[in-house]
Amino acid sequence: MTTSSSRPSLGAMVYGLVAFTLGSYFTFAAVQGDYGVFRQVEIAAEAEQLTAERDRLAAELAEIENRTRRLSDEFLDIDLLDEQARSVLGYVRADEVVIQ
Repeated sequence: MTTSSSRPSLGAMVYGLVAFTLGSYFTFAAVQGDYGVFRQVEIAAEAEQLTAERDRLAAELAEIENRTRRLSDEFLDIDLLDEQARSVLGYVRADEVVIQ
């Protein structure tokens, strides 16, 4: 006689459990892993922040290069030299009033 069982065999249950476990692991790794979706968003935000900082530093460098060129031997800006002397050395002209 043949008997038919209504519950799945043990091998099919183990196979299903292994497939579910592997699927869950790879889904978790795709979302939360080192190269997952969340990490890609963090990398993009960090890249945007670093680009903004790079642009700010480039503008600051251009300003410093301009001031350095204006105080060089080839091109001397008297107003900038006067400003620097007042700032660094504390010079004041005779016709100025100092308020502290």
